[in-house]
Amino acid sequence: MAPLPRAELVRSSLQLYRYLLRCCKQLPEENIRQHYKHAIRQSFKVHADEDDPHRIQQIIKRAIEDADWVMNK
Repeated sequence: MAPLPRAELVRSSLQLYRYLLRCCKQLPEENIRQHYKHAIRQSFKVHADEDDPHRIQQIIKRAIEDADWVMNK
């Protein structure tokens, strides 16, 4: 189960970034939202130079799974 509808449509890093920020809007407390927004931004900076399409798809899949875990926590 995905945290938001249309998780299966996420194919690019920009789509993933927007998707994860929309997930943050559903979190209950402001400090939690700010924490995960910061973590998302940092993760994108770390992986900004990734150019292998297979690896990018792995990262996208894992990020959606992690978002699902956070949303169900």
